[in-house]
Amino acid sequence: MVVGCKIRQRIEVIRGTRTLRYHQVLAMAPFSIVPKSGNMVTNSTNRLPPDGPGGFRPARSSLVGIIGGVSVDSTLRFVKKLTECGLKDEEEDGVPFVMCCDPLLSKNISSYERSSIPFLSGKCRTPQTDDRSIVERLKRKRVFLEGSGVQCVVMPCHIAHSWYDHVADGSSVAFLHMGECVAKELKEAKLRPLEAGSPLRIGVLATNTDLTAGFYQQKLQAEGFEVVLPDKATIEHTIIPAVEALGRKDIEGAQNLFRIALQVLFVRAVNTVIIASDDIREVLPVDDPLLKKCIDPLDALARSTVRYAQSVGKM
Repeated sequence: MVVGCKIRQRIEVIRGTRTLRYHQVLAMAPFSIVPKSGNMVTNSTNRLPPDGPGGFRPARSSLVGIIGGVSVDSTLRFVKKLTECGLKDEEEDGVPFVMCCDPLLSKNISSYERSSIPFLSGKCRTPQTDDRSIVERLKRKRVFLEGSGVQCVVMPCHIAHSWYDHVADGSSVAFLHMGECVAKELKEAKLRPLEAGSPLRIGVLATNTDLTAGFYQQKLQAEGFEVVLPDKATIEHTIIPAVEALGRKDIEGAQNLFRIALQVLFVRAVNTVIIASDDIREVLPVDDPLLKKCIDPLDALARSTVRYAQSVGKM
């Protein structure tokens, strides 16, 4: 578990040629016991001690709980965005957070995602991981964070949001939905259709359309947008081959195929494209012209989280 606080401390995480810098992180001494079974055991009230480990007391009035997703890089990118958003206003002290990550859970979600991609390697595969165990683990993370005194919970993970309704059910605090955050920001942007007389069109691109595109589509349609998804030919001839190229470590091949998939969506007169995939977001260079025309849902989630936490903190 990692708790963010108001201590300015730099931690650098290097992956390849990328460097992410965080300025609001404090690693706490453990206050829980993790037995061999993997179940988290805390004190009898399932909450932090009154003054926390070592006398540290989290600012619970605006404390945010983060459930780590399938990608460690994506989770850390969200933490960076959350920290930067929280410090934009000089009058604000930033948003304290508790982050709960489970490597085994991440592995199980990744396995479920890969095995459920249709037509991969020419076959329609059946998921080998029981998603009920995934849901149960995600719910335990949510309950643990609630017991830590958080005021809201977020999951910066596209795949995990396919189980959002089950995980959020019974939550005692606000549980922000990434798709809803994106849809509301697009609504507030007051975009205009690219073609006169046509509805506002938003594209959604994912490596696994069945798992992740659905909840974005639902939230966008609720705000009055027309949602454009890749057609079957695009999925079979660009997206799935791109995923297979990633599996072969053919980064250039995957980049070219993902670019084609994006271009196909933009040709269909969409105002922007939501990148609902960590694979696509991480494989394309940050300065890629096509990527600059797209939306990273983590940005909207970070901004919404900061706004909510700050509003609760002022009550």
